[in-house]
Amino acid sequence: MTSPTIDAAAAGTWKLGDLTVNRIGFGTMRLAQTGAAFAPGAAPRDRDQALAVLRRAVELGVNHLDTAAFYFSSLRSANELINRALAPYPDGLVIATKVGPGRDPSGRWLPHATPEQLRGQVEENLRQLGRDHLDVVNLRIVGTDSIAERFGALAELREAGLIRHLGLSNIHRHQLAEAQAIAPVVCVQNMYGIGASPQERELVDLCGEQGIAFVPFYSIAGSAREAGASVADSGESGASAADSGEVHAVARARQVSAAQIRLAWTLHQGAHVLAIPGTGDPDHLAENVAAGSLRLSGDELAALDSVDR
Repeated sequence: MTSPTIDAAAAGTWKLGDLTVNRIGFGTMRLAQTGAAFAPGAAPRDRDQALAVLRRAVELGVNHLDTAAFYFSSLRSANELINRALAPYPDGLVIATKVGPGRDPSGRWLPHATPEQLRGQVEENLRQLGRDHLDVVNLRIVGTDSIAERFGALAELREAGLIRHLGLSNIHRHQLAEAQAIAPVVCVQNMYGIGASPQERELVDLCGEQGIAFVPFYSIAGSAREAGASVADSGESGASAADSGEVHAVARARQVSAAQIRLAWTLHQGAHVLAIPGTGDPDHLAENVAAGSLRLSGDELAALDSVDR
């Protein structure tokens, strides 16, 4: 495997507005519990291990964390773990969170927040993280309806100083333009990885043309989504259960994991493309960070680009 001592800076940097981050970040969705994310009855993750992974991520140069108030299990909250592990926060650490969906204390998903409810979600993230403002808030969307009213509510909170920068998650192309007519958008979070469709690639390219960070989720798990990566490959941050022969062939030739090849491919899609792989395992964390140093050849990229989801 690639050396676990490689720093996240090896992946290069990009700016979220005026905030510079290393292109390899860390997603906290899996910190609160083991197994599939949001699975009812899943076991809470060992608290000390979760705290250690967060601290190790920062030691490895990760300065971009992705979280949400709805990332919680019966005993663990990703935001609370971040606060406990890292506060007082080091200079340069950027924490991006999401609002829109919600979960009640039992874990049941609630309808998407109204404009009025979004302020409460922002304030809950502030309280849990122990911050007086949020670095980046992404409005998470489901569907193709207008987002103007909801994004406008977040723009008002940005003007009030509670939010520094705004982003979007799980959107369609027309919704990006709708939001940009209201306030600047610094990042877009959409599902993207090897085998992506031409339509998905178009949004990546559009963001690049406009200098907007594109932050793909499920770039390792792929179609497995919240179920996570294949345990048979390399555990939580391993390869998708549907990994192709091409991915495995490149991984074997490089003597790295399939997950590292997926992350390296993601970062090769443009200087504006970031990565936020998540794991609760310190070894997998180091592998993910080390993937930022991999430079794929033209032949390797061509083979991976040929994979059909």
